[in-house]
Amino acid sequence: MFETPWEQVCGSSRVLTPSVPLRDIEVRHPARWGAKSPMQTIRIKRPSGNSDTERARPGPGRDLAPLLAGAATAVGGFGALLALVGSHSPLRGPLTLFFLLAAPAAAIAVALRGLEPFGRTLAALAGAVVLNMLVAQGMLAVHRWSVRGGIIAVTVISCVLLLLSCVTVKPTKR
Repeated sequence: MFETPWEQVCGSSRVLTPSVPLRDIEVRHPARWGAKSPMQTIRIKRPSGNSDTERARPGPGRDLAPLLAGAATAVGGFGALLALVGSHSPLRGPLTLFFLLAAPAAAIAVALRGLEPFGRTLAALAGAVVLNMLVAQGMLAVHRWSVRGGIIAVTVISCVLLLLSCVTVKPTKR
């Protein structure tokens, strides 16, 4: 009988079968029968296709979200303006802090449209904190720390993130 060089070196060829039979739990495992693992079935949830019912909500709270978004924009813009002007108003600190958290968080939240609201909010706030820390660390590393420079840097980065996410993210189908 003709032997291959591998068989001459290693001896006779062996079949790769387990020497012990499968245990009961291994025989019944869903993956053995072609079932998908939980990681293969995760999907991003999209809003339901019936958007007419969402637009026609009755009641006084139907226009609350755009009103709150406009108020937050005004408050954040006023805080940035107070910081840039150098005002000594007692509202300067809290409103500037609100701007520094809300501007990058809004830009990141737009990019994460496919996530559920709680996860998107949490990820956007964490990203805003990280962005502010990176701007502060970068300014300190190059010895160019200033309040106005930090506000301008965060504003520019937030605008760039918002523009990139609006350009690259596909709109959701309704």
